[in-house]
Amino acid sequence: MDVEMETSPSYFDPRDHSTREKFRRYGKRNSSSSISPQQKSGVSKFNEAKLLYEGPIIHSPTNAALLLENIKQEAESFDTDYFEETPSRTRSASKRRPSNDGHRIAEVDNGVDSIRRLGSHALKACKIEEDLLADNGDTTFTLFASLLDSALQGLIPIPDLILQFERSCQNVSESIRYESNISHRVVEDKLMRQKAQLLLNEAATWSLLWYLYGKGNEAHSGIFFLFNNSLASLFKVIGFVAWHLFHWVCYRFVLLHDSLLSASLVNEDLILRSHVGTYLPNSGIWYHTQRFLKKGSSAVNTVHHLDFDAPTREHAHQLPDDKKQDESLLEDVWTLLRAGRLEEACDLCRSAGQPWRSATLCPFGGLDVFPSIEALVKNGKNRTLQAIELESGIGHQWRLWKWASYCASERISEQNGGKYEIAVYSAQCSNLKRMLPICADWETACWAMAKSWLEIQVDLELARSQPGRIEQLKSYGDGIDGSPGGTDGTSQPSYGTESWPLQVLNQQPRDLSALLQKLHSGEMVHEAVTRGCKEQQRQIEMNLMLGNIPHLLELIWSWIAPSEDNQSISRPCDPQMIRFGAHIVLVLRYLLADEMKGPFREKLMTVGDRILHMYSMFLFSKHHEELVGIYASQLARHRCIDLFVHMMELRLNSSVHVKYKIFLSAMEYLPFSQGDDLKGSFEEIIERFLSRSRETKVGKYDESSDVVEQHRLQSLQKALVVQWLCFTPPSTITNVKDVSAKLLLRALIHSNILFREFALISMWRVPAMPIGAHELLSLLAEPLKQLSETPDTFEEYVSENLKEFQDWSEYYSCDATYRNWLKIELENADVSPIELSVEEKQRAIAAAQETLNLSLSLLLRKENPWLISVEGPVNESMEPLFLELHATAMLRLPSGESMCPDATVCAALMSALYSSVTEEVVLERQLMVNVVISSRDSYSIEVVLRSLAVEGDGIGSHILNDGGLLGSVMATGFKGELARFQAGVTMEISRLDAWFSSKDGSLVGPATYIMHGLSHRCCIPEVILRCMQVSVSLMESGNPPESHDQLVELVSSLETGFIHLFSQQQLQEFLLFEREYSICKMELQEELSS
Repeated sequence: MDVEMETSPSYFDPRDHSTREKFRRYGKRNSSSSISPQQKSGVSKFNEAKLLYEGPIIHSPTNAALLLENIKQEAESFDTDYFEETPSRTRSASKRRPSNDGHRIAEVDNGVDSIRRLGSHALKACKIEEDLLADNGDTTFTLFASLLDSALQGLIPIPDLILQFERSCQNVSESIRYESNISHRVVEDKLMRQKAQLLLNEAATWSLLWYLYGKGNEAHSGIFFLFNNSLASLFKVIGFVAWHLFHWVCYRFVLLHDSLLSASLVNEDLILRSHVGTYLPNSGIWYHTQRFLKKGSSAVNTVHHLDFDAPTREHAHQLPDDKKQDESLLEDVWTLLRAGRLEEACDLCRSAGQPWRSATLCPFGGLDVFPSIEALVKNGKNRTLQAIELESGIGHQWRLWKWASYCASERISEQNGGKYEIAVYSAQCSNLKRMLPICADWETACWAMAKSWLEIQVDLELARSQPGRIEQLKSYGDGIDGSPGGTDGTSQPSYGTESWPLQVLNQQPRDLSALLQKLHSGEMVHEAVTRGCKEQQRQIEMNLMLGNIPHLLELIWSWIAPSEDNQSISRPCDPQMIRFGAHIVLVLRYLLADEMKGPFREKLMTVGDRILHMYSMFLFSKHHEELVGIYASQLARHRCIDLFVHMMELRLNSSVHVKYKIFLSAMEYLPFSQGDDLKGSFEEIIERFLSRSRETKVGKYDESSDVVEQHRLQSLQKALVVQWLCFTPPSTITNVKDVSAKLLLRALIHSNILFREFALISMWRVPAMPIGAHELLSLLAEPLKQLSETPDTFEEYVSENLKEFQDWSEYYSCDATYRNWLKIELENADVSPIELSVEEKQRAIAAAQETLNLSLSLLLRKENPWLISVEGPVNESMEPLFLELHATAMLRLPSGESMCPDATVCAALMSALYSSVTEEVVLERQLMVNVVISSRDSYSIEVVLRSLAVEGDGIGSHILNDGGLLGSVMATGFKGELARFQAGVTMEISRLDAWFSSKDGSLVGPATYIMHGLSHRCCIPEVILRCMQVSVSLMESGNPPESHDQLVELVSSLETGFIHLFSQQQLQEFLLFEREYSICKMELQEELSS
């Protein structure tokens, strides 16, 4: 890396003072102070702090949990704010100003704020090297996301976005360089410089992308006027360059190189207060030689005259000091020529006392002869070259100047002249053999070959426009066809001006691939150039020049893809490269939208999606959840859904603040409802997420595991998923009220599904609360409070589901009071009755009475019975309708331990379920039972029941509210009363779904009445049995309940129908409680009578 940095182009880095030290001569002004680059900030709809405000409108979040989370974080960070500074988040904004080439009108002035490290200097010494630039990297990710967000909204055109990416890389790099001036350790400073250089290289790549794909074809309002009044030869070559791909690429690369180097010189002038070409007047006159000659001194190797031709004529040289000064002057001329600043180079030569050299650089009176529209516009109505061509012929003066420059470069090289003087004249005549050895970096070498090849093509095109000119060229040598030859670097013999450009023709590459190959392995190129070809950004630039976008994407993916031995996608090897890859994928998709067809489109979409997915996961792993939605919205539909579901599962137990960031990210950048098959929607993400949350999780079970406790703990994870539906959507989205209503409706529907499952796994009479159910109640408390404040808004959406939710809320309230009483009873049981205080006894009695009161309130509801829907299922189809009940369960032994199922157990259970009803019912209702071991968990089983729907069970109203046939069969297994199965073994159900299905087995819709009936069949008897248990306890304590007889009447009454919900064992238990109650009552009466 050290070597690569040393050979990197210095003109891309205005902060590198050492590389410009050689230009500080002749009384140049030094910078008096270190001035930090001025940074700008921008605006985007993306904002990490949207939790507490949206734009200029400050509001309080409607979610209490979120507000408390924000207050907690603010309080925790209060003390640390005095000791550390938090890097500010930057936003995007675009400012337009004219550029160097006249067409780059959309420049970005949106850099980043000054990057500051966290912590004190004492802490810096203890930081790990890989975290040194974390804040700079985070700023880059945020800045690029903000810019991209603005472009996706249509606020910034894609070509302008490319320029903003380029400027952002430059600004961040300058900030890092500026910070490197602070005292750091050697390793720290090295890492900072490396990162700064990588960002500068990336900026050059963005600039190249803009020139090749974003700049567009030049146009000018006066083009037709110029056609009639312009220089004929120049206009001819402009059209020639514009209509040939290779010529166009070379032309654009030359413009790019000129622009980058020119911008670097401007930055040096602004930052260092000195720049190329800052010389004292007449510094090019040989003062030392002049004084030497005035003294009457003479030397064999020293010139005797001071005219510029003296060294050649006298075969001598000026004094070494003057020669060194000349070489320094030519070094700056060479730099200005590479920056496209020909006029400044000529002015420099004139101000230095060498007007003759200025004339050799610009032989056409200051006209710009570069083949571009800008040259035509700049030259205007100047007819100097046109007049020359009318007199001497088209291209003659051009050819004469080229040939003279070639002779000068060869003669200076033969006389061991200065390398920069050789380079200056070689650049005027495309003499690569003399120019390439001086190009010590990849950009300069590529510029030299591209410019040389382009000018040779111009020479050949001008030759073709002259009758007989090509035949004349062919007569000078065998096999010359007027096109570039090999790459051996040899030149043709000099035949004079008429043979031009044969002298340098064979030095040029045949095509663009040959040009780039020559950079890799050419004999004339500098070793640093060959080494630079191996750099990642150089390989990217070469692929962009070739237009090989598919190979470019594969190349980027090969760099960032996880290795075979490390498949962790959340830890890519190069964060900056994966960021660059994601953004270039999106830019190319929008720039080349019209060309995305066939294999090219497939590669750009498939490989591009892999890169985008990896970058999204990287941002997620770095806790930039708020940024993910920008990139996820550009993924294919299935990838987008999978990505968000995966993130939501990983952040299920994170803070509310983190969850809300993911929620906002999906809400703002994805449509809420599915409208496009190519793009994922929030509803699809939620449906997939909710469905996966109910799937069986692989647990660590053994035969001694407590199934009930395992299910109780898993219920909390299932309940937490509903929190994603309880957040308030941002007000910026369309139809926010409808979206809020749909979220609440989906939360109620899913909560009710979970309530049914949680009720079945919490039947055991233990003090432990069903934490999943109570978590659901707490999560939905605030949304339902908002609903109560505006009931008319959501009534049509949620009335039926809200009624069921309220029923379950009342049930779990009764359940909580019972478990509280049971807990008190168990605590009192551990204490001797003699030592038990009156307060403790009264506490148990109060809890028991509260349990009875709440339970009877639930059981005695007449106008609105518990969990009974007014509407019943209606079959409008003439085809037979079937019912299906799908359940995932574990088998629990009477001891509470889990039972590992096998094929034999499954077969026995299936047979026992069949036997729970008569054979006539099986045949009449076409009952089918299937039991298999779950593919997800070897301790779980999958049970599927299917039967034909009949009147009163699937068709019409279901009067009994007991779940029908399927509910009856499942309840038998759940209650552990299967006649032909192991005694006391129960099915602990963790997932339960009921469906209407067609004859072919396809699911039509949910059969909610079965779920309600099954809950009725299981919950109501349990509530009554618990009341009996509490009544017995009160009777034993000498406080007979007043409602006991009423409870017995409820069970025996045909009007309530509760008697049909009891199984045989439950009736026996009820009778046992009644017997025990009667005995206690008689004992109490005897005590009172005695």
